[in-house]
Amino acid sequence: MSVIESPCVNICVIDRREDLCVGCYRSLEEIATWGTMSPAERQAVMERLPNRKQRIKVKRDRERNRDRLED
Repeated sequence: MSVIESPCVNICVIDRREDLCVGCYRSLEEIATWGTMSPAERQAVMERLPNRKQRIKVKRDRERNRDRLED
């Protein structure tokens, strides 16, 4: 298995409600342990990222729509 590079995009902001970085969609634990993860563990994390990204996008869209309605 080849080396799986970090998905970090240098937007390191943690969404406290989701406990995920809004740049790479990893948890703090995943970020902290990335360097010691096996390729299989990294691949498992990478496979979860698209769903996390979608979940955060849907949540943000709902919040924006709610805010517009309140204005």
